[in-house]
Amino acid sequence: MCVDLHTHSIYSDGTATPEELVAQAAQLKLQALAITDHDTMEGYDEAHAAGNRAGVRIISGLEISCLHGPLSMHMLGYGVDPENTVLNHKLQQLQNGRQKRNRRILEKLADLGMKISYDELQENSQCGQTGRPHIARLLVAKRIVSGMDQAFRRYLGKGKPAYAERFCFKAAEAIDFIHGAGGVAVLAHPGILSPDMSLQARLVAELVEQKLDGLEVFHPAHSKKIQKKLHELARRYNL
Repeated sequence: MCVDLHTHSIYSDGTATPEELVAQAAQLKLQALAITDHDTMEGYDEAHAAGNRAGVRIISGLEISCLHGPLSMHMLGYGVDPENTVLNHKLQQLQNGRQKRNRRILEKLADLGMKISYDELQENSQCGQTGRPHIARLLVAKRIVSGMDQAFRRYLGKGKPAYAERFCFKAAEAIDFIHGAGGVAVLAHPGILSPDMSLQARLVAELVEQKLDGLEVFHPAHSKKIQKKLHELARRYNL
Protein backbone atom coordinates (compact mmCIF):
# COMPACT_ATOMS: atom_id res chain seq x y z
CA MET A 1 0.00 0.00 0.00
CA CYS A 2 1.49 3.35 -1.08
CA VAL A 3 0.70 6.36 1.11
CA ASP A 4 2.11 9.77 2.03
CA LEU A 5 1.38 10.75 5.61
CA HIS A 6 3.46 13.91 5.92
CA THR A 7 2.61 16.73 3.52
CA HIS A 8 2.06 20.48 3.81
CA SER A 9 -0.27 22.77 1.89
CA ILE A 10 -0.63 26.53 1.47
CA TYR A 11 -2.38 26.53 4.84
CA SER A 12 1.06 26.35 6.46
CA ASP A 13 4.44 26.30 4.71
CA GLY A 14 3.57 24.35 1.55
CA THR A 15 3.06 25.76 -1.93
CA ALA A 16 0.20 23.55 -3.19
CA THR A 17 -3.47 23.68 -2.27
CA PRO A 18 -5.01 20.61 -0.58
CA GLU A 19 -6.84 19.87 -3.83
CA GLU A 20 -3.56 19.98 -5.76
CA LEU A 21 -1.91 17.65 -3.25
CA VAL A 22 -4.77 15.18 -3.65
CA ALA A 23 -4.44 15.39 -7.45
CA GLN A 24 -0.72 14.64 -7.16
CA ALA A 25 -1.47 11.71 -4.86
CA ALA A 26 -3.99 10.32 -7.35
CA GLN A 27 -1.49 10.71 -10.19
CA LEU A 28 1.07 8.75 -8.14
CA LYS A 29 -1.61 6.14 -7.41
CA LEU A 30 -1.39 6.62 -3.65
CA GLN A 31 -4.11 4.91 -1.66
CA ALA A 32 -4.06 7.40 1.22
CA LEU A 33 -2.86 10.92 2.00
CA ALA A 34 -2.56 12.97 5.17
CA ILE A 35 -2.10 16.73 5.00
CA THR A 36 -0.22 17.60 8.18
CA ASP A 37 -0.06 21.37 8.16
CA HIS A 38 1.66 23.14 11.03
CA ASP A 39 -0.70 23.93 13.91
CA THR A 40 -3.83 23.99 11.76
CA MET A 41 -6.43 21.77 10.09
CA GLU A 42 -7.86 24.51 7.89
CA GLY A 43 -7.26 22.51 4.71
CA TYR A 44 -8.94 19.29 5.86
CA ASP A 45 -12.43 19.87 4.43
CA GLU A 46 -10.98 20.83 1.04
CA ALA A 47 -8.73 17.77 1.04
CA HIS A 48 -11.54 15.45 2.12
CA ALA A 49 -13.84 16.65 -0.65
CA ALA A 50 -11.06 16.34 -3.24
CA GLY A 51 -10.18 12.87 -1.93
CA ASN A 52 -13.76 11.69 -2.38
CA ARG A 53 -13.72 12.88 -5.99
CA ALA A 54 -10.30 11.37 -6.76
CA GLY A 55 -10.69 8.10 -4.90
CA VAL A 56 -7.87 8.88 -2.45
CA ARG A 57 -8.45 8.17 1.23
CA ILE A 58 -7.78 11.30 3.31
CA ILE A 59 -6.52 10.77 6.85
CA SER A 60 -7.06 13.77 9.09
CA GLY A 61 -3.78 15.10 10.42
CA LEU A 62 -1.68 18.01 11.60
CA GLU A 63 1.83 18.76 12.90
CA ILE A 64 2.02 20.47 16.27
CA SER A 65 5.00 22.57 17.33
CA CYS A 66 6.09 21.62 20.85
CA LEU A 67 8.96 21.41 23.33
CA HIS A 68 10.52 18.64 25.38
CA GLY A 69 12.81 20.35 27.84
CA PRO A 70 14.91 22.74 25.73
CA LEU A 71 14.39 20.67 22.58
CA SER A 72 12.04 22.05 19.92
CA MET A 73 10.18 19.38 17.97
CA HIS A 74 7.05 18.55 15.99
CA MET A 75 4.35 16.08 16.95
CA LEU A 76 2.21 14.59 14.19
CA GLY A 77 -1.40 13.82 15.01
CA TYR A 78 -3.38 11.36 12.86
CA GLY A 79 -7.06 10.51 12.93
CA VAL A 80 -7.94 13.57 14.99
CA ASP A 81 -11.43 15.04 14.97
CA PRO A 82 -11.15 18.43 13.21
CA GLU A 83 -14.23 19.63 15.13
CA ASN A 84 -12.83 18.83 18.57
CA THR A 85 -13.32 21.92 20.76
CA VAL A 86 -10.26 21.47 22.97
CA LEU A 87 -7.99 20.79 20.00
CA ASN A 88 -9.19 23.89 18.19
CA HIS A 89 -8.70 26.01 21.32
CA LYS A 90 -5.11 24.75 21.60
CA LEU A 91 -4.48 25.44 17.91
CA GLN A 92 -5.79 28.98 18.34
CA GLN A 93 -3.29 29.52 21.15
CA LEU A 94 -0.48 28.37 18.86
CA GLN A 95 -1.72 30.59 16.05
CA ASN A 96 -1.82 33.62 18.34
CA GLY A 97 1.73 32.89 19.45
CA ARG A 98 2.86 32.59 15.84
CA GLN A 99 1.36 35.98 14.97
CA LYS A 100 3.10 37.66 17.91
CA ARG A 101 6.41 36.14 16.89
CA ASN A 102 5.96 37.28 13.28
CA ARG A 103 5.59 40.88 14.47
CA ARG A 104 8.72 40.60 16.62
CA ILE A 105 10.71 39.19 13.70
CA LEU A 106 9.56 42.00 11.41
CA GLU A 107 10.59 44.54 14.05
CA LYS A 108 14.04 42.97 14.30
CA LEU A 109 14.43 42.93 10.51
CA ALA A 110 13.42 46.61 10.40
CA ASP A 111 16.12 47.38 12.98
CA LEU A 112 18.55 45.67 10.60
CA GLY A 113 17.38 47.87 7.71
CA MET A 114 15.03 45.36 6.07
CA LYS A 115 11.48 46.72 6.08
CA ILE A 116 8.61 44.28 5.61
CA SER A 117 5.15 45.35 6.74
CA TYR A 118 2.79 42.96 8.51
CA ASP A 119 0.20 43.51 5.76
CA GLU A 120 2.79 42.61 3.13
CA LEU A 121 3.56 39.40 5.00
CA GLN A 122 -0.12 38.47 5.23
CA GLU A 123 -0.62 39.12 1.52
CA ASN A 124 2.37 36.92 0.74
CA SER A 125 1.08 33.99 2.78
CA GLN A 126 -2.53 34.43 1.54
CA CYS A 127 -4.07 31.96 3.99
CA GLY A 128 -3.40 29.58 6.82
CA GLN A 129 -0.48 29.76 9.22
CA THR A 130 2.05 32.48 8.48
CA GLY A 131 5.55 31.88 9.78
CA ARG A 132 9.26 32.13 9.17
CA PRO A 133 9.17 30.39 5.76
CA HIS A 134 6.87 33.13 4.45
CA ILE A 135 9.21 35.81 5.80
CA ALA A 136 12.13 33.99 4.18
CA ARG A 137 10.33 33.97 0.81
CA LEU A 138 9.85 37.73 1.05
CA LEU A 139 13.56 38.19 1.79
CA VAL A 140 14.30 36.15 -1.34
CA ALA A 141 11.78 38.13 -3.41
CA LYS A 142 13.36 41.39 -2.28
CA ARG A 143 16.81 40.02 -3.23
CA ILE A 144 18.06 40.47 0.31
CA VAL A 145 19.14 36.83 0.32
CA SER A 146 19.74 34.36 -2.49
CA GLY A 147 17.56 31.59 -1.12
CA MET A 148 15.51 30.22 1.76
CA ASP A 149 18.49 28.49 3.35
CA GLN A 150 20.48 31.71 3.39
CA ALA A 151 17.54 33.57 4.97
CA PHE A 152 17.58 31.15 7.89
CA ARG A 153 21.37 30.98 8.17
CA ARG A 154 21.76 34.76 8.24
CA TYR A 155 18.63 36.08 9.93
CA LEU A 156 15.81 33.73 10.90
CA GLY A 157 17.44 30.65 12.39
CA LYS A 158 17.79 30.18 16.13
CA GLY A 159 20.45 32.48 17.53
CA LYS A 160 20.44 34.71 14.43
CA PRO A 161 19.74 38.49 14.57
CA ALA A 162 16.04 38.35 13.63
CA TYR A 163 15.12 35.17 15.48
CA ALA A 164 12.30 35.31 18.03
CA GLU A 165 10.91 32.64 20.33
CA ARG A 166 7.22 31.80 20.32
CA PHE A 167 4.68 30.06 22.49
CA CYS A 168 4.71 26.27 22.30
CA PHE A 169 3.12 23.49 24.30
CA LYS A 170 5.15 20.80 25.99
CA ALA A 171 5.36 17.56 24.00
CA ALA A 172 3.39 15.75 26.72
CA GLU A 173 0.60 18.32 26.38
CA ALA A 174 0.53 17.92 22.59
CA ILE A 175 0.26 14.15 22.98
CA ASP A 176 -2.60 14.58 25.46
CA PHE A 177 -4.74 16.82 23.29
CA ILE A 178 -4.08 14.73 20.19
CA HIS A 179 -5.38 11.73 22.16
CA GLY A 180 -8.27 13.82 23.45
CA ALA A 181 -9.30 14.52 19.85
CA GLY A 182 -9.31 10.79 19.09
CA GLY A 183 -5.94 10.69 17.35
CA VAL A 184 -2.56 9.01 17.60
CA ALA A 185 0.61 10.99 18.34
CA VAL A 186 3.73 10.38 16.24
CA LEU A 187 7.10 12.09 16.73
CA ALA A 188 8.02 13.79 13.46
CA HIS A 189 11.46 13.26 11.86
CA PRO A 190 13.42 12.40 15.05
CA GLY A 191 16.62 12.20 13.02
CA ILE A 192 16.52 15.95 12.40
CA LEU A 193 16.45 16.73 16.11
CA SER A 194 19.96 15.45 16.73
CA PRO A 195 22.55 13.31 14.90
CA ASP A 196 23.32 11.72 18.29
CA MET A 197 21.51 8.38 18.20
CA SER A 198 21.88 7.85 21.95
CA LEU A 199 20.07 11.17 22.49
CA GLN A 200 17.36 10.06 20.06
CA ALA A 201 16.95 6.82 22.02
CA ARG A 202 16.65 8.67 25.35
CA LEU A 203 14.15 11.10 23.86
CA VAL A 204 11.96 8.31 22.51
CA ALA A 205 12.07 6.48 25.85
CA GLU A 206 10.98 9.63 27.68
CA LEU A 207 8.15 10.34 25.23
CA VAL A 208 6.94 6.74 25.41
CA GLU A 209 6.42 7.42 29.12
CA GLN A 210 4.19 10.31 28.01
CA LYS A 211 2.10 7.90 25.86
CA LEU A 212 3.73 8.52 22.47
CA ASP A 213 2.16 6.24 19.83
CA GLY A 214 4.67 6.23 17.00
CA LEU A 215 7.82 7.44 15.25
CA GLU A 216 8.28 8.83 11.76
CA VAL A 217 10.97 6.48 10.49
CA PHE A 218 10.98 7.30 6.79
CA HIS A 219 11.75 10.93 5.96
CA PRO A 220 13.90 12.52 3.20
CA ALA A 221 16.32 13.85 5.84
CA HIS A 222 16.84 10.41 7.41
CA SER A 223 19.79 8.35 6.26
CA LYS A 224 19.48 4.56 5.96
CA LYS A 225 21.44 4.29 9.22
CA ILE A 226 19.00 6.56 11.05
CA GLN A 227 16.01 4.75 9.54
CA LYS A 228 17.37 1.43 10.81
CA LYS A 229 17.92 2.81 14.33
CA LEU A 230 14.47 4.41 14.48
CA HIS A 231 12.86 1.21 13.21
CA GLU A 232 14.62 -0.70 16.01
CA LEU A 233 13.32 1.83 18.57
CA ALA A 234 9.79 1.56 17.21
CA ARG A 235 9.89 -2.23 17.53
CA ARG A 236 11.42 -2.06 21.02
CA TYR A 237 8.56 0.10 22.32
CA ASN A 238 5.84 -1.47 20.19
CA LEU A 239 5.17 1.84 18.43
